[in-house]
Amino acid sequence: MADDDVTELLRRSSLRVTAPRVAVLSELQGRPHSDVETISTAVRARLGSVSTQAVYDVLRALADAGLVRRIEPAGHPARYETRVADNHHHVVCRRCGAVDDVDCAIGSAPCLDASSPNGFTVDEAEVIYWGVCPQCQERPGTSRADTTKER
Repeated sequence: MADDDVTELLRRSSLRVTAPRVAVLSELQGRPHSDVETISTAVRARLGSVSTQAVYDVLRALADAGLVRRIEPAGHPARYETRVADNHHHVVCRRCGAVDDVDCAIGSAPCLDASSPNGFTVDEAEVIYWGVCPQCQERPGTSRADTTKER
């Protein structure tokens, strides 16, 4: 997505257009599932000096506006993505931490029905599948039996 498109998206979301917001959102378009460190490094390459706190502030504003989604795989730093229009899930590699999208388990959002929601109206289900990515499976000395031992 070009910076002009990002600028328009920010305006439609009633967010003030700033260089850090444009840079963060643009970088996330090409780097889904990035952590703050990765985003900060990319934004600094574009803009020069930008504090990590400024990147956190931008990500919070973008998430509050529904333009980015924050996921938090257990034992890993929070990750951010721009795929927000659906209720998809994620798969995480136990070895290298790679994250990828997985479409809804079954049907439309929230994809899963709680057995007893205790009066809550459920509108989203967040599922994280854990496994070993294809790259880690191909590394020398790795067998499929090894992947089940890591649980």
